[in-house]
Amino acid sequence: MKQGPENLLNQRVVGEINVACGHCRFCLSNQHTHCENRTVLGIVNRNGAFAEYLTLPVKNLHSVPENISTDEATFTEPVAAALEIQQQIQICPVDKVLVVGDGKLGQLVEQTLALTNCQLLVIGRHQEKLANLEEKGIKTGFVDAVTTGAFDIAVECTANPEGFAIACRALRSRGILVLKSTYAGNLSLDISSLVVDEIILIGSRCGPFEPALKLLSQHKLNVKPLIQAHYPLEAGMDAFAHAQKKGVLKVLVDIGQE
Repeated sequence: MKQGPENLLNQRVVGEINVACGHCRFCLSNQHTHCENRTVLGIVNRNGAFAEYLTLPVKNLHSVPENISTDEATFTEPVAAALEIQQQIQICPVDKVLVVGDGKLGQLVEQTLALTNCQLLVIGRHQEKLANLEEKGIKTGFVDAVTTGAFDIAVECTANPEGFAIACRALRSRGILVLKSTYAGNLSLDISSLVVDEIILIGSRCGPFEPALKLLSQHKLNVKPLIQAHYPLEAGMDAFAHAQKKGVLKVLVDIGQE
């Protein structure tokens, strides 16, 4: 819940990373994450959370409910990003949905999509990561579980060309392909098949914080198993090294006590 600046002093908050100008065409149409003049926390012209000081406008801040632990609150931004999919497209129980990827964001996408009661299948490469989803009753498998042309919606969360190809192959004609990944290099794709099958391609990134906090406060998402390590601030470089290892999920740096 958003509050005035005087009510946020000494309170736990989470902050939306995009800082909008308020007067461009996107801001005026309430599309602040696409502001033409935006700065982005730790990414574009604005200090990130490991700087000595950082600033965000009060309007970017959201109070963290007491029943959400600080560990859980660190997932607010990626949960919001996962929920952005449901802001962009309507997902119904009759929809057959495939999510490719079992990493940090993929796990959150999958848990939030499961709340729509769609016919969901998650594929990944790591049984231990898929087990967290299976505990919530989500159907999982490996690539051989994907039937060509069987899905209405496919969400790609792997950030690699193989995952993109699997997602494309899974879609029926006029299916929807949602990209939650950014790619380090150029991506090769068969444009002709996308045209012939009239595939709808949607990029998806930042999303709404308030619904994310609501889900976390209702404990409808199981995020704690995604935390693989804690490090004290003085071992921050070790934390970064750990986080860069292939297959690692969430690594947290503890700056102070709750």
